Amino acid sequence: MMHDDAAYDALGSRDPRFDGVFFVGVTSTGIYCRPICPAKTPQQKNCRFFASAEAAEKAAFRPCLRCRPELAPGLAPVDSAHRIAHLVARRIGEGLLDDGAGLEEVAAQFGISSRQLRRIVQKELGVSPVELRQTRRLLLAKQLLTETALPVTDIAFASGFSSLRRFNAAFRTHYRLPPTLLRREAAEPRGKFDAAGTSMLRLSYRPPCDWAEMLKFLGGRAIRDVEFVTAESYARTIRLGSHTGWIRVTHAPEKRALMVEFTHALSQVLPALLGRLRNLFDLDARPDLIASHLMKDRRLRKSVAKNPGLRVPGAFDSFEMAIRAILGQQITVKAATTIAGRFAEAFGEKIETPFPELTRLSPLAARVGKASAGEVAKLGIVSARAASILALARAFESGALELDAGADPEADMATLVALPGIGPWTAHYITMRGSRWPDAFPKEDIAVRKNLGGVSAKRAEEMSQPWRPWRSYAVMHIWKNP
Repeated sequence: MMHDDAAYDALGSRDPRFDGVFFVGVTSTGIYCRPICPAKTPQQKNCRFFASAEAAEKAAFRPCLRCRPELAPGLAPVDSAHRIAHLVARRIGEGLLDDGAGLEEVAAQFGISSRQLRRIVQKELGVSPVELRQTRRLLLAKQLLTETALPVTDIAFASGFSSLRRFNAAFRTHYRLPPTLLRREAAEPRGKFDAAGTSMLRLSYRPPCDWAEMLKFLGGRAIRDVEFVTAESYARTIRLGSHTGWIRVTHAPEKRALMVEFTHALSQVLPALLGRLRNLFDLDARPDLIASHLMKDRRLRKSVAKNPGLRVPGAFDSFEMAIRAILGQQITVKAATTIAGRFAEAFGEKIETPFPELTRLSPLAARVGKASAGEVAKLGIVSARAASILALARAFESGALELDAGADPEADMATLVALPGIGPWTAHYITMRGSRWPDAFPKEDIAVRKNLGGVSAKRAEEMSQPWRPWRSYAVMHIWKNP
């Protein structure tokens, strides 16, 4: 968080690079805004600055209806405390931390007590986990009321409330108006609700965003029947718990956002769905900070300037991506993609969608873990790789491996390399995408070493040190521009 004078200067500039970095509460109106709000800049004496929307709401400010703080991109973690707070915030946002047991689990991951974890969240975000959860629920509800035609009852449950009564009470307490009034005042057209149809939501990012390159990367690795990528869109089948459906994502550069079309069958798991999509498309990245850092190195300067907004593709399903990484060992991307399609056909369940290209759900770890080595090998997968896949599936099924974005990447890599057939290169690649680790560096990668001048893995590691903590982004530039 920047000092108040600097924050006020940033507010006056309305520079979109500051969007999501801080929020401003205006004491004369009781409203808080994003720094890109089109409203007249208030006097500095009336401004209070906050590092998060949650902190602004805790101070009794209401969200602006013009700039809509719920659309601001999130803050990226940069150190342990930030990472812990970010992980808690993400799990709360995905509806995965609704009780004390969830906090205990996260605390155990970092070797701290739940009391310490609460203190970290309070210090980093300015609110308690309970307050954070309440604000995230209300902001999602506000977005659904404004952008979709979902019934208010469905919105209450989709945003994490256990009853319509609690939802209405929380909305009135925080925003001083009933949810139905906000819907009537919303300017965006929503159309009519169709229970069997779809709705559209936006996911904001900090520009620039190289959407074409993202689609090119994902398209070359798309799993047949599970994913479908065109020059303009990404679509896939979805399974989250007992809920299944499909999504289609397109780019709206004028809104600095991705537009997500989702089936209403997924409305009950929207927090988890939107969180996973933010991970997949790396929407919380800070391209301004990353670019300014990497451009200090003469090897990367040209590529960074040539490819603004190049991001690190993540994973919607970490198990799916890890399997795809193992299949890609020592063969071409195209060959691995072909085998991945066979794998999905063998172990993924069928699903009906409006798209002939989307007919299967991604295989579950539980299903793959029960398979025999022979079942896997007959798909054209060598026996050593088949053994790796089975070991990986059983590690996921047992909970020994989660590849959770924001968790400890070193621990993830240690677990991965302990599995048969997974070496440092595969472990770094999996944590780079599945664990969203911005400093992963697969120094053993042949293309990386070749594009750095045919150097050894040890020399590549030495050369990468100035790129920290953004080595994952450096790898994307090295792969793209030799």
